[in-house]
Amino acid sequence: METKILRVVKCGEMFSVKSEKSEGGLLNKRNLVLQELGGRFENQYAVSVLGNLAQLQFYEGDLVMATLRFGCREYNGQMFQDIVATEMIKR
Repeated sequence: METKILRVVKCGEMFSVKSEKSEGGLLNKRNLVLQELGGRFENQYAVSVLGNLAQLQFYEGDLVMATLRFGCREYNGQMFQDIVATEMIKR
């Protein structure tokens, strides 16, 4: 895991997904595009936020401190990378 200060580039709408791990069987999810500070060509990350974090509204240009968890998985012979923000503090 890695903690960084990032800028919100895009914020998607919150939606619910089925999850066997959540109590009610549904889990809130929101997708964000976050960018490292420095310039317009800095690294960007397509990040998922889950649960209570997904209920927070983020706006373009907001600064956040986020702990990112990087992972990958195989599905139908292809590899996919997942980036999940496990902690976020909005400034």
